[in-house]
Amino acid sequence: MEMLTEERHKKIMDLLSQESIVKSQELSAALNASESTIRRDLQELEKAGLLERVHGGAKIKSDLGTEQSMNEKSIKNIQEKQAIAKAAAETVHEGDVIYLDAGTTTLEMIPYLADKDITAVTNSVHHAAKLIDLNINTIILGGTLKLSTKAIIGSTSMEQLKQFRFNKVFMGMNGIHPEFGLTTPDPEEAALKRLAIHHAEHAFVLADHSKLNKVSFTKVADVQQVTLLVDACPKELLNELQQKTTIKEVAK
Repeated sequence: MEMLTEERHKKIMDLLSQESIVKSQELSAALNASESTIRRDLQELEKAGLLERVHGGAKIKSDLGTEQSMNEKSIKNIQEKQAIAKAAAETVHEGDVIYLDAGTTTLEMIPYLADKDITAVTNSVHHAAKLIDLNINTIILGGTLKLSTKAIIGSTSMEQLKQFRFNKVFMGMNGIHPEFGLTTPDPEEAALKRLAIHHAEHAFVLADHSKLNKVSFTKVADVQQVTLLVDACPKELLNELQQKTTIKEVAK
């Protein structure tokens, strides 16, 4: 039975994540598809910015595993992030226990949480300090501090997070794609995000338009598992995402 295009694309990206470079002939054999079909698949995936075609095959896109520092991220799309953050904070009710993932858009939520009687758990030193400044009951996970993003990661934070359950979690994400899901460069951060989503009644991903239709190195979850809060989304992509999950565009 012939694979659907979406299935082939997923298999190609899975193979690339394992091998870094794959040949068209190998893909043709592995996926039971003609070389012309594989060429067309590779063209579409390259157009989507997910891989780079090379002679006789393809290689993983060189920037899939790279990540900007917190300072670099914080100066981009500030107004959009603030609009998304405000909308996210409006979903938080008195008495909620929430999880705030390390990230610049979740950081923008914190001023809008002032005067709310809530408990916040976070894996960010920066977030924790701002929450405490607002007299919000705050728990910070222990573990290894990642210097570039100021996120706490590792086995200690995972073990601690396993004990908690949340009314709502709020996540940053490097890539959101209808086919390849929610992705981020660091496997350890991805594991923590995945666990937090699993332990939430409601999970929200906060992302400005620059993260849409993008793919990073490590998958966190499928888009179906979260509600997406974005500033704006191209119509074709919006329709595609709406078939799989709830996506809300936030007016600036």
